Amino acid sequence: MSLSELEARLGVHIEPALLELALTHTSYAYENGNQPSNERLEFLGDSVLGFVVSAHITEKFTDLAEGELSRIKNAVVSAKALAPLAEQLGLGEHLKLGVGEERTGGRTKANLLADAFEAVLGAIYVSAGIDGASQFVSAQVFPLLVDPQALLDASEPKTKLQELASKLGLSAPEYNITHDGPDHNRTFTASVVLKGRVFMGSARSKRDAETEAALAALAKLS
Repeated sequence: MSLSELEARLGVHIEPALLELALTHTSYAYENGNQPSNERLEFLGDSVLGFVVSAHITEKFTDLAEGELSRIKNAVVSAKALAPLAEQLGLGEHLKLGVGEERTGGRTKANLLADAFEAVLGAIYVSAGIDGASQFVSAQVFPLLVDPQALLDASEPKTKLQELASKLGLSAPEYNITHDGPDHNRTFTASVVLKGRVFMGSARSKRDAETEAALAALAKLS
């Protein structure tokens, strides 16, 4: 799929250079003379996504308190929710990655896909303004809100694991973190011990690594 075909799938016009920038990971930028990466667009897209989703759920779920709205928002803007959307759009195949990320399957990593989704949204905002960005979020993200409880259950594995440990009469899960790789391309591994068994997860951030470890534990213990 070419970039023009990807643009057609996105449903909004984006300047080719801007779309390419949105798909340029920091690992590639670092290995190619520290050229610009998608970090700034990702930052912008994250802010736009948070605003559009917050406005929508405040209007849609009028009976929910602020705390519940925050939980739903955090669930729908999480890497776990956004990565499958990015994969469906085909963003992974267009990512410009460094050698290390390419070798370790960066095109399918949830955090990289979610970051690319936010960067593309940032590019859409630059190209088409808040109206274009809102239309994109409405088409791609709002369908996740059809069943908010299912979304919450899938997005809060650490909370679910803590509740399960309590039910089993176990102490609260504690996560141990190790890391590997250079500062610009670090991988974190989290391990958690429950019922004498060790469950592990790896990701580009400590938080995501703990989430993956909790998911592994829930898959075996639930």
